[in-house]
Amino acid sequence: MRFIACLLLLAAALAAQTYRPGDRFEAFSTKDQHDRAYTYEGGARRVIVAFEMGSGKSANACFEAQPADFLARHETIFRSNIHGIPGIARAFAMPKMRKYPHRILIADGKDFLARYPTQEDQLTVLTPDATGVITDIRFVEPKRGLPAVLGVGR
Repeated sequence: MRFIACLLLLAAALAAQTYRPGDRFEAFSTKDQHDRAYTYEGGARRVIVAFEMGSGKSANACFEAQPADFLARHETIFRSNIHGIPGIARAFAMPKMRKYPHRILIADGKDFLARYPTQEDQLTVLTPDATGVITDIRFVEPKRGLPAVLGVGR
């Protein structure tokens, strides 16, 4: 009986780690694609997260088609997961990322994946309100769904 109770508590603790509507979007520190430090302490109205290279490339293509300050003007941050990219591939990926005019916040840690919900080949879009409470979480297809979320043509 204790074993089952421990398993249930462990499962609840793991489930609590993933963002859900009603959770507060937490502050974090990372670097961007230019290796500049970035600390988020609130203020985003939209958080877009790419977990895979394909969805990240599609998101970057969409953002690149907008003015360089588009994300900032729309109180949007973009995080791109590079945790699984091997060192040799990073030697090619990072210089390419530096060419984009918009800021890409790098997610490079195994713990990053634990907090953000994900669906394969989709971007995760979290919508915090003015107080930082997440009011909506959506999964969007990068090529068609992201422009619709952003309200831009493609």
